[in-house]
Amino acid sequence: MTITVVTLTGAQITAVLDDLARLRISVFRAWPYLYDGDLFYERRYLSHFSQSSGAVVIGAFDGARLIGAATGAPMEDHAQDFARAFAATGIPLTDIFYCAESVLLPEYRGRGLGHAFFDGREAQARALGRRWAAFCSVIRPADHPARPADYRPLDPFWRSRGYEKLPGVIAEFSWKDLGHSEETPKQLQFWIRDLARENGR
Repeated sequence: MTITVVTLTGAQITAVLDDLARLRISVFRAWPYLYDGDLFYERRYLSHFSQSSGAVVIGAFDGARLIGAATGAPMEDHAQDFARAFAATGIPLTDIFYCAESVLLPEYRGRGLGHAFFDGREAQARALGRRWAAFCSVIRPADHPARPADYRPLDPFWRSRGYEKLPGVIAEFSWKDLGHSEETPKQLQFWIRDLARENGR
């Protein structure tokens, strides 16, 4: 099989939104997100990227099939969600590029696509003159009953990309976990990288 990785912007993003929505629903059902998603919510959430002039989707395709993707946009386009979390850091939102989801079907993992997803988003961040790239990851208790015994956190991979946790910078989102009837709030830890520095890989 031949995997191609493509950088999508503008109207190109709109063209893949439904495929991206289905991909998010599929991948985020697994630990640690346990997300019981639906297309209505996904389309509403992803519309923010189609409306952002600085947004990017890094799409991985097996032929014409979208098998993985990563999204990113200027952080100020997400100010309603994240301004409070960053208020005490002294970092202006206009200096940050937000790396949102990164989703990849399990059978395509281990081929370096995670690096390609970060490379593409960091390239967009630099093109926009951003100093920082940041993302957030859900916080789950180590003794959560749904945690797989063989689960390996991605912290070493993220650190290899030059990212570190931002102490105390926590966002909060609500979604419905698998097996639950109602949405519940989740805390998400922010990680950040200074794009002026080379990463360690």
